[in-house]
Amino acid sequence: MDYDTLRVTEAGGIGIITLNRPKVMNALNKQMRAELTHALKQTSQQARVLVLTGEGRAFCSGQDLGDGGNAAQIDLERTLREEYEPMLKAIYDAPVPIIAAVNGSAAGAGANLALAADLVIASEEASFIQAFTRIGLIPDAGGTWFLPRQIGFARAMGAMLLADRISARQAADWGMIWEAVPADDFHDVWQNRAATLAKGPTIAYRNIRHALRASLSSTLDAQLALEARLQAEAGKTRDFQEGVLAFLEKRPASFEGR
Repeated sequence: MDYDTLRVTEAGGIGIITLNRPKVMNALNKQMRAELTHALKQTSQQARVLVLTGEGRAFCSGQDLGDGGNAAQIDLERTLREEYEPMLKAIYDAPVPIIAAVNGSAAGAGANLALAADLVIASEEASFIQAFTRIGLIPDAGGTWFLPRQIGFARAMGAMLLADRISARQAADWGMIWEAVPADDFHDVWQNRAATLAKGPTIAYRNIRHALRASLSSTLDAQLALEARLQAEAGKTRDFQEGVLAFLEKRPASFEGR
């Protein structure tokens, strides 16, 4: 499918979705939200890893405040429930790992869009900002759920109240993202990470994501039971058989994602 606000490619098991409204720093308008939700669902059924990145100097500047006329007249609750929620759930519920390759500024909902991914790899030229209080709003797009789990309550509160810009290096030091890399190396690093995941045990990756998320609200007994169930599922895959055989034969495993 052709998109007006995105560029989507897939090769070698890697699906790349590029936010493509560089003139407005890839701000999220109604059309982009709908197209991104569709692209995430479709591409995750074909690829073994997805990469979400931005065109130009920004990753995503958040909500397009010029979309649909007077910003003060936007039905914010409807927009969040009917447009943002499906988009974020498409990331969260994807059957394959998702990398946010943050090439530049990620602000407001754009920051939280990135933080919804499984791995966030940022250029050292990138930054993150919970910009909502600058326009009299609260953080949304899942930010109040993702951020305290990633950096702790005190830092999340400060980031949201003060709306300070957080550099990629600081975000990595805080545990907000996986890594910050020099701008000259950024493209090669995320490409290599994506290639590694695209060649990996896809079902095991899916079960890891499930188990870690469940652990945030599980008891130890419940988590041990979940681990046993998910491990039994992984143990029935061809990838497990291949992994064991490769280990015994002292060679790299050739996983098929099955």
